[in-house]
Formats: sequence, structure tokens, C-alpha cells
Amino acid sequence: MSAYIKEHERYIIETMLKDGKNPKEIAQRIGKHYTTVYREIKRGTVLMRDGQTWLEKSVYCADVSQRIQEERGHNKGIDLKVGNDYAFMHEVERLIKEEKYSPYAALVTVRKSGNFKTDICTATLYSYIHSRLFWSISAKDLPYQKTKRTEKKIRHCYHMTGAKKIEERPKEVNEREIYGHWEMDTVYSGKGKSKACLLVLTERMLRKEIVKPIRDRTAKSVVKALDRIEREYGTRRFRSTFKTITCDNGVEFSAHNEIERSLYGVKPRTSVYFCHPFCSSERGSNENANKLIRRHIPKGADIADYSVDKIQYIEDWINNYPRKMFGGLSVNEYRKSLAIP
Repeated sequence: MSAYIKEHERYIIETMLKDGKNPKEIAQRIGKHYTTVYREIKRGTVLMRDGQTWLEKSVYCADVSQRIQEERGHNKGIDLKVGNDYAFMHEVERLIKEEKYSPYAALVTVRKSGNFKTDICTATLYSYIHSRLFWSISAKDLPYQKTKRTEKKIRHCYHMTGAKKIEERPKEVNEREIYGHWEMDTVYSGKGKSKACLLVLTERMLRKEIVKPIRDRTAKSVVKALDRIEREYGTRRFRSTFKTITCDNGVEFSAHNEIERSLYGVKPRTSVYFCHPFCSSERGSNENANKLIRRHIPKGADIADYSVDKIQYIEDWINNYPRKMFGGLSVNEYRKSLAIP
């Protein structure tokens, strides 16, 4: 029985651990002694951050273990693509550690600056980080890697009286080709903390983000926040900006008639539609935006501890964050390129 673990076996270990298998079961599967598997798991375990809660989590990573093994097999060391470009490395470290950027976003920002001669791909940067080749960053500073979600079945249950269902939305909402259709949610404080929370609106076409602090998760607070936005925008601009709003069945959105009604005149200021119960995937853009917020306000934190200026900073940070879906442009840059006011 060989004690050497091959690369493909490391990926088997990673998959089986995700499936809840223990080291002895894994050892039987790959034909190794269980102590060998224990050592392998210890070698390849790193701290990573959960993309939803932004909390640290110990995870076995086959790529990390393989990289460590390769390093040990090369006496001359690694021929790094970054060479001696320490300024590049320091800037990448700063963007990931302090600005809470992903490796992709950090590299895009560095390229845009035009201040560095080094240019590496995202996969190479991930490899360097997992191999612990940076001084101040490691895998624990990265968002937890995404896992493929299975489609959830719709659970039919009681819906709010008089509320419009998501199937009734105009077809253009699903196509994401017209600006002005939004998803809405709340991000709230941890258990045992204050009632303070955030009202979060995400535009479906551009992923523009609006984040407003509110006193609590009540319908009254939500309506007040939207009233403030209407006063700031003016009714005509509000109607053209917020053509529709899609939200879940939370009690804070139960006053849908009040959300729709304008402060000025009888014509509604927007149209509100509700997702199926327990189907957060129907507000996917909103959910992804909430993960970005959690990089700054971890789950369990008290939102009352964050100033209005800090919350505005988070909103601006999200709207200026480089997006892969827009070829590295931020929401604000992409919006400007489309000449959307």
C-alpha cells in the first residue's frame, strides 16, 4: 500500500470531505492507510471566509496540498512570475486585505492603474495565495469559493392579500435589458443585538446598489426609507428609476400598497412584486449584493455600531467594485458607458 498520494486522489479527498465522509472511509476509497489520509488533510487544510457570513472556516483544499507537495519537490524553488516587483505584490495585498477585494477585482484594479509592469492571471494569483507566497494575505482573507446550487422547488403557501406575484411582472424584468427594475431585501443585526438593519435595493440590469439604514425590520421603517428616497429624487425621477421592485414575503414588506403609493398625487410611484416563499434564488442579484455587504459587516454584528458615513462608504464601495460580468468595469463605469443617467 503506497503512502504517496497522487494529485487526482487529493481531489477525491476534497470531494468526499464535502460529502461528510470521515478519513477512514476516504482511506478505504483511495486504498491508503488512514493515518496517511489524516496527514494529507492536515497539510491541505486552510482557513477561508464564507462568502455569505464572512466568517472563517477550515476547509481542505486539494490545490493547496498539491502546491505544497510540488514546492517540496523543487530544490531550486519556484520561478515566480511576479519576480521582484514588490510594489505590485504590496498593492495586491492591500486591495485584498484592506479593501476586501477578491483576487480578480484586485488584479483588474492594478491593471487599470497602469502603475505596474507585472500582469498575472487570476488563477496564478490564487495559486500564490494558497501557497502562502504573500507576506500578509492567505486563503482566510478570500471570499469562500462558490458551490453550485441546485434548483429549489417552489413551496406553495399563503401569500399576502392583494399582493402581486412574481409571475405577474412584465417580461422585460426577466430579460435584464432595461434599467429600473429592482430587488429589495433587509440585512439585519445579529441575535441579541439591536433592531437596526439595512434596507438594500439592487438594480437587476446594472447591479447598482442602494443601502439605507433603518431603525428596525418593520413595514413602517421600510416605507419611511422609500419616502425619503422619493423626496430626494422627486416623484418623476423616482418613477423612472424604480419601475418595479421585487421582494420576499418578509413582514417588513407587507405594506405593499404603502410602498407603491406616491407622496405626491394618486398615481403609484412603483409596482411591487413578491417572490415565492422560501425562494431567495428569485432575488439572486440581491443575495449576491448582500454577500458584498457582509465583507464589511460580518454576520452577527450590530448594525447600530456602523455610522451613516460608513454605510454610505459600503454602498459606494459596491458600486465601484470591478465586476467580471462587465469585463472588469464597476457598476458606475458600466453605467457611464451606457450613458444611463
